[in-house]
Amino acid sequence: MTESGILRLERDSERAVATITLDDPEKHNRVPMIARTELAEMIEGLGTDDQIRVIVLTGAGDRAFSAGGDVMGFLRTDPATLSRLAWNVAAAERCPKPVICKLFGYVLGVGLELALASDFRIAADNVELGLPEIRLGMIPGSGGSQRIARMIGLGRAKNMIMRGQRIPAAQALDYGLLSEVHPAAELDAAVDALIDELRALSPLALSMCKRVLNHAYDGPLELGLEVEGLAYGLLRSSHDFSEGVHAFVEKRRPSFEGR
Repeated sequence: MTESGILRLERDSERAVATITLDDPEKHNRVPMIARTELAEMIEGLGTDDQIRVIVLTGAGDRAFSAGGDVMGFLRTDPATLSRLAWNVAAAERCPKPVICKLFGYVLGVGLELALASDFRIAADNVELGLPEIRLGMIPGSGGSQRIARMIGLGRAKNMIMRGQRIPAAQALDYGLLSEVHPAAELDAAVDALIDELRALSPLALSMCKRVLNHAYDGPLELGLEVEGLAYGLLRSSHDFSEGVHAFVEKRRPSFEGR
């Protein structure tokens, strides 16, 4: 456990997977201020750990991935610090490795913002997603308003954020906020299947792909094509690309090493 007392890190060396759990189920895994910094540092450390290929972020218990932040903590935090909250939450987006959010129950406030910064959102069919800050006289402050608008469009984002709406699983999947939805009893198996799928791929290609998609998404097409082309050229000289081509020709499973 970290100083905040709510973050638990587990490593599966055999599968090269690290799981970070928000572990305060009695409070619906609410995220105090200090835990945001701890979480960012934890993800950044895993991003440079050669023994880890995939990171999973989830919550303890069965009622909530996270119901949001420590509301009173906002009043104890100075405005300058509050204005930079999005940096810590974006650690999953900056991480060079795939980050999977395993979601169930309430996914609200910073809980949803953490999920939106991740690469894959695998959810149980009982999830409720929302950014309810407007009901506190506030707005989402950790990237939620910007990522939501880019993912689902301005009109839907206004409807969701300005009215503090909660979105059920089917609607969230239709909007594109979720990658997959499964019955709660099948959630673990679905996440494990995605982990195995990602582990079988080139870590180098996955990292480069994530970087290209994240950096070029909001830019003009010409910029995106240039960034994609540069990345393609760099990967040409990698061991993993050579291995992938030879494995394809030889009709065997490739053995990627991330170099």
